[in-house]
Amino acid sequence: MPRIEPSLGPPVDGAARPVPRERVAPPVPPPRRRRWPLLLPGLALLPVLILAVLRWVPPPVTAYMLQSPVRPVHYRWVPARDIAESARQAVVASEDQKFWVHHGFDLEAIRQAQEYNRNPRHHRRGASTISQQTAKNLFLWPGGGYFRKGLEALLTVLIERLWGKQRILEVYLNVAEFGPGVYGVEAAAEAYFDKPAARLSQAEAARLAAVLPNPRHWSVRNPGAYAQARAAWILGQIAHGAGSPAAEEPDLPADESTDDDAGR
Repeated sequence: MPRIEPSLGPPVDGAARPVPRERVAPPVPPPRRRRWPLLLPGLALLPVLILAVLRWVPPPVTAYMLQSPVRPVHYRWVPARDIAESARQAVVASEDQKFWVHHGFDLEAIRQAQEYNRNPRHHRRGASTISQQTAKNLFLWPGGGYFRKGLEALLTVLIERLWGKQRILEVYLNVAEFGPGVYGVEAAAEAYFDKPAARLSQAEAARLAAVLPNPRHWSVRNPGAYAQARAAWILGQIAHGAGSPAAEEPDLPADESTDDDAGR
């Protein structure tokens, strides 16, 4: 084989050229998968799973209980069969008279509340149904805002679809606040009337339901003039179901206050 002399000049055509060494590129790591898109379906299903469980299981605690300024809270779950019919009638008459026929929202009550609230001399009146109040008490926090209202609406739709009216009313009666730190009709009946919820009279149930719009300010044990008037109105509404004439809900006096989100 002829010897090839090294040369510093450019290669001459036909002359042998050194073969360059092929560079091997480093291996490219596979792209990392983003896991958060995979979590979204699970997060979306979480409320459905929780509500499906609560269809049969009593809630051990609620969001409103965790936010209560009074500790410890008084809460005792009782099944629907251990709650007097008078209590069911009173809260429906007080809070949501179309409860058995609407699908979670009372559009007529919302319109009436909007008209009522346009008068600057009126205290703000809410239009939350028992279904909405149940969703709020279980999972949310007091106050307004579009985000919270949106969550409340979504939970209300799910509760109406997954539970049914009887279960909604059973849960509401067990988690509603009837006084500072007093949650549920059983705890309220024991605290204020020294008896179980199964033995509540119609007048006692009306006194409990009368304070639901603002249980941290209105007292069941020592009701003010407005709470007394509201209890009488609730009794009248119950009687109206039996054929008595209906009456307008009493207006809130100027020296009273209300908080549509507190405990409802």
